[in-house]
Amino acid sequence: MAGGAREVLTLQLGHFAGFVGAHWWNQQDAALCRPIDAKEPPGELCPDVLYRTGRTLHGQETYTPRLILMDLKGSLSSLKQEGGLYRDKQLDAAIAWQGKLTTHKEEPYPKNPYLQDLLSAEGVLSSDGAWRVKSIPSGKGPPPFTSARTPKPVMPTEGSIRVWSDFLRVHLHPRSICMIHKYNHDGEAGRLEAFGQGESILKEPKYLEELEDRLHFYVEECDYLQGFQILCDLHDGFSGLGAKAAELLQDEYSGRGIITWGLLPGPYRLGELQKNIYRLLNTAFGLVHLSAHSSLVCPLSLGGSLGLRPEPPVSFPLLQYDAALPFHCGAILATALDTVTVPYRLRSSPVSMVHLADMLNFSGKKVVTAGATIPFPLVPSQSLPDTLMQLREATPWTPLSACGDPSGTCCFAQSVVLRGLDRARHTSQLTPGTPLPSPLHVCTSGEEVLAQYLQQQQPGARSSSHLLLTPCKVVPPYPYLFSSSLSQHGLVLDGPPTGTVVESIPVLGALCSSSSLNRALGDLAKDLSKLDLRRWASFMDAGVEQDDLQETLQELRSLAQCYESGDGRLVD
Repeated sequence: MAGGAREVLTLQLGHFAGFVGAHWWNQQDAALCRPIDAKEPPGELCPDVLYRTGRTLHGQETYTPRLILMDLKGSLSSLKQEGGLYRDKQLDAAIAWQGKLTTHKEEPYPKNPYLQDLLSAEGVLSSDGAWRVKSIPSGKGPPPFTSARTPKPVMPTEGSIRVWSDFLRVHLHPRSICMIHKYNHDGEAGRLEAFGQGESILKEPKYLEELEDRLHFYVEECDYLQGFQILCDLHDGFSGLGAKAAELLQDEYSGRGIITWGLLPGPYRLGELQKNIYRLLNTAFGLVHLSAHSSLVCPLSLGGSLGLRPEPPVSFPLLQYDAALPFHCGAILATALDTVTVPYRLRSSPVSMVHLADMLNFSGKKVVTAGATIPFPLVPSQSLPDTLMQLREATPWTPLSACGDPSGTCCFAQSVVLRGLDRARHTSQLTPGTPLPSPLHVCTSGEEVLAQYLQQQQPGARSSSHLLLTPCKVVPPYPYLFSSSLSQHGLVLDGPPTGTVVESIPVLGALCSSSSLNRALGDLAKDLSKLDLRRWASFMDAGVEQDDLQETLQELRSLAQCYESGDGRLVD
């Protein structure tokens, strides 16, 4: 749509979704703070797709995520539910009751040192109780870069990160955070563990009305809402909450895109039997119900399997991370998410969420897999054709959907994004007269190079590809996971390690409708069918009937059959 952003409303449901989401919004924020002399051109990605302008009670303009976030009691740490931008001491003091008052005050959580540093850089709490933030220019758009806005921050340590709000550097609107007080984030009691518990939350008028009010607030101010993206925990009761939320969106906003990212933390431990069984059940129920109400569903995990058999976490040649830390896993998955969502966030010629889903989910294939190369391994002396040639027949990205090794599988359709390469590297730089190593070296544009490479890799696949100059920002509080052989902008150096701090990286990301889902979903169904549910009555007591389980099992098997490769060719 010319002349305006195609807005997206993000729903963030669950605590691991909070870790991924916090990194995601931090990366969006870092992209807004673009130095005047930045080499990458402004404007490839339109921030207004994800952000909204507003005004505080004191008349200051704000630029905040278009976000509804749901999490459990105890998950916010020092972050206030209403945020800090719109704080007004006079409203806080407006109490109608004139009789005797008894005040019960809870001790506040100590603020993470990283956030203390951030707040001192971005504003000041004035005497009237209002948070005074740095102003942004009139009209929509990101704030300008100023050296005062982004001093060198304190890098949060892994030990200081308890919850996702400990490192979120983005100010939220008061209508963003919706707390579920009937369940606890910490402790063994009062946990949101089962799919049925999550479903029941949105059957309660209190929570349903609160979600609907927030939806209406954000949707009604949009000029052209293209759809919703849901970041949802799959492994716990938030899978049920996400399924009910997707059903609500489908009923109330027919025709809009609904893309759901089902998030699973790192590998699980064999000794936690009940947690592993619940993870299996919640994942199965979540995938089936989310795919029924979403345009597209993509599991995202650094684990190797959706089922009960433990598999080692995936590895990246140029990253070192701890799979047990949500702070690390969330950063990697957010980087992949920031890349694969590029098509519907482009400023020029965007691909709508509905069109992207239609391209990938034909013939009932609503579940897709994700993969990414983080960072894309480009050597300064090489061009894009050189690097792709070195990958040869290997799958060019690391799988990120816990569906096993994709080698040898059939790809039916794919959307691929490569970002962060200078234009000079897009095509071959060989001296005229030099024998060409491959057909890729004949291509006259980077877009042609990437499209031809993908066609060589999967000749029968329906492919869409995008090539961007804009890299992915990885400044603090993004954890430092990178190989010492990388340059400031994520290129692989030939010489000895320089100790340079990596600030941005090139990334290759992909969404694929793949036959690997036939095996992954089929194995999930097999694990589910072997369960003796009499041992897990507590899961059923949460609101799931025996008939529901049998129906989910059948739907899972039917979904798996959609991805049988046949002769490997695309058939509509």
